[in-house]
Amino acid sequence: MGHPAVLADEPVRQLYEAYGPAVRNYLVRLTGGDRHRAEDVMQETFIRAWRHPEARRADGQWSRPWLFTVARRIAIDQVRSALARPSELGDHRLEDQPAVDDDYERLVERHEVQAALDALPERLRGVLMEVYFNDRSVAGTAQALGIAAGTVKSRTFYGLRALREALVERGYLPGEE
Repeated sequence: MGHPAVLADEPVRQLYEAYGPAVRNYLVRLTGGDRHRAEDVMQETFIRAWRHPEARRADGQWSRPWLFTVARRIAIDQVRSALARPSELGDHRLEDQPAVDDDYERLVERHEVQAALDALPERLRGVLMEVYFNDRSVAGTAQALGIAAGTVKSRTFYGLRALREALVERGYLPGEE
């Protein structure tokens, strides 16, 4: 399996088997495709899970939202830490270097919401996009989509509920456990 010896214990092996692929894929997206950094963050996440009893639900199972939240925070902390250190400059002029953007969390949030929206059925996603992103009224959305105003209202309700569930599933929002 190639994991450190500290993870040889059965519960942690089960943690890797149950959540490793999902957490790794999530972190690869967060790190912009950097698989090595994603693996490092995943390993740190699982070590923290092993050390913190709150990482498990009352039934003894690992808490997926806890794992994803901690993984996201570790990834953000690593980026912030790297940004806090001055980068080494060679013969380049300082004014030629790009400005450091400290809006990483907002970027992650936007990415997660977009991915959760993309996972919704088109009928729900379309209504949410019109109402919230195109700032249309119920009547304007109904006219733009060619559906009844009551349908806009119900799809907005169910779309927001499905969006929240998708974000909880991705480990971005706390779930009810």
